[in-house]
Amino acid sequence: MTRKQTLIFILSLLVSAGLFASESAWAYKGEELAKQAKISLQQARDNALKAFPGKIIDEELEKETGGSGLRYSFDIRNGKLVHEVGVDASDGKILENSDDSNNKD
Repeated sequence: MTRKQTLIFILSLLVSAGLFASESAWAYKGEELAKQAKISLQQARDNALKAFPGKIIDEELEKETGGSGLRYSFDIRNGKLVHEVGVDASDGKILENSDDSNNKD
């Protein structure tokens, strides 16, 4: 293998690894349900953070009773408090905003 071929091979491996890493970094639990949602994950995040400002530490899209039956669920940390905020995946309304501090480490 020539030096040029080796360099191209190494660069292609690095690019492939970078694409794989960025895909998995953006994946979230329930992502396979996203086609059924009428609002985007980003819109749901924005709504959740308006309801309880902080840092999102966990997120998922799940089927659950209430609202349209499909909701984004976020665990949001603000200091020592952790709230679970549920956002309807159909209209973006807040379905839940409860203290979940005792259930998180």
